[in-house]
Amino acid sequence: MKKSGILIVVLGMMLIALAGCSGSGSGKDDNTLVIGIDDKFAPMGFRDENNEIVGFDIDYAKAAADKMGMEVKFQPIDWSSKESELNSGRIDLIWNGYTITDERKGKVLFTKPYLKNSQVIVTLADSPISAISELAGKVVGLQTLSSAADALDANPIKADIKEVSEFSDNVLALSDLKNKRLDAVVIDEVVANYYLSKEEGTFKILDESLAPEEYGIGVKKGNEELLDKLQKALDEMNADGTAAQISQEWFGEDKVLK
Repeated sequence: MKKSGILIVVLGMMLIALAGCSGSGSGKDDNTLVIGIDDKFAPMGFRDENNEIVGFDIDYAKAAADKMGMEVKFQPIDWSSKESELNSGRIDLIWNGYTITDERKGKVLFTKPYLKNSQVIVTLADSPISAISELAGKVVGLQTLSSAADALDANPIKADIKEVSEFSDNVLALSDLKNKRLDAVVIDEVVANYYLSKEEGTFKILDESLAPEEYGIGVKKGNEELLDKLQKALDEMNADGTAAQISQEWFGEDKVLK
């Protein structure tokens, strides 16, 4: 009985040790930042011809993680569920052209703004539409649950638009515009400029914009420690010229807010 009792105790301790090892391996690596992105949001974060995830925000995040002494993993997500992904703990940051709004401030913590943007109207280059007022009676596309939707909702023209079609990403919206299933697309200016440069003569941007805005990085509520650590890294990147260099590579100028 004595030997059996000892054997049971030893086996129990081994099982506990194994369970502990298994538990530590199944969780997220504390030294890895998992960043939720929309991988069709050029030039901020998107897949290149080799299916590699690239972009301004990708390089910006890698540099920040390096400053923080951390690794980084980019996790493509359903952009309409971004806050749920963050609050569930499946990702650590929302970082991909994420517009700061009052509504979102109620859901996440934000870093200081790092880039200016605006919501603009894109039409085909040969479209007769030249002003926001001329969207009356037209079919307009935009990305679902995006700041483009918020900007359009806040403009009086919304009441006169014939139909608003929502898409999971901007690439699909622009494709429908190209195929004349839409009359216009509401989209981030930085994204619009990228596609105009890639498809010269296909699209145009109206002179009037819907709303100015700023991009920030979303951190889970209650995680001020990560927010402070990240902001410190971003401030260092501004001070030593890292942020300016990344901006020059992607935009041809230093557009990062100081």
